[in-house]
Amino acid sequence: MPANGIRDQVPFGVGAAAGAASWVLGYLCTYVITSSDIQNSLIGQFTDIPTWKAVGWVFFNAHFVDTVVDLPVIGGATNFVGGDEGFTVLLYVVPPLLLLAAGLAVGRYAGATDAASAAVGGASLVVGYGLLSVVGVFAFPTENVSPDPVTAVLLAGVVYPVVFGAIGAAVAGATSSES
Repeated sequence: MPANGIRDQVPFGVGAAAGAASWVLGYLCTYVITSSDIQNSLIGQFTDIPTWKAVGWVFFNAHFVDTVVDLPVIGGATNFVGGDEGFTVLLYVVPPLLLLAAGLAVGRYAGATDAASAAVGGASLVVGYGLLSVVGVFAFPTENVSPDPVTAVLLAGVVYPVVFGAIGAAVAGATSSES
């Protein structure tokens, strides 16, 4: 990476696009895996909650973000991934794998030659991934159910893309033919 300045070192536009693509692909994978079960569940059959919103709760759950249920009988925080009645725990690996791949792609695109500088570029995934996580916080709630907004933004929107994007890009830098 050239050392002319932070704008030259970090491909923010590419990182933002790769982060947004990772978020969308993660949501779509979650939709494919869970939507038919959601439609056939009590939620899908006896409520007017759109499937795409319930899939959003599960997508955030795959980032260890709780879904907050504000009903007198079953109120509290819950996670629909894992457990006896939950969706497959393999959903937990979808966001990290997509972010690692996106970080690797950003590192390759930037021509990273060392792991440390490449990691900074990989962390730029936070721009797109974080923005869509914030959008999800406002798009997925219903009257009584929503993803926890604080952990959705901080954990899913910031920590996940920074950590896994940086690791993916660092791998790109460490395995560069020029290093």
